[in-house]
Amino acid sequence: MSEHRIYEQRAQVFKALAHPSRLMIVDALQDGPKPVAELVRLIGAEYPTASRHIAVLREAGIVVEDRKQGNMVFYRLQVTCIAGFFSCVHKVIEQRR
Repeated sequence: MSEHRIYEQRAQVFKALAHPSRLMIVDALQDGPKPVAELVRLIGAEYPTASRHIAVLREAGIVVEDRKQGNMVFYRLQVTCIAGFFSCVHKVIEQRR
């Protein structure tokens, strides 16, 4: 894989995280899998909007479908290291204050 392609993929992950609602979803999923209905309530959006946010996170490889229970779909983080990234971002914010 070319070096340029690696940077393109990194940018895709950053773009996927570049929305407050998607950050809220990722933050909530750090505690474990959640059903879509809970994520909808969390971000205060309609189902179609929440589904689009989840789709962006899925395409970037950040979240993955965990399981289905009846008509409920649960999502989880694909990788748990995102918590370390959030911690780093928080340190940057604190330094700017």
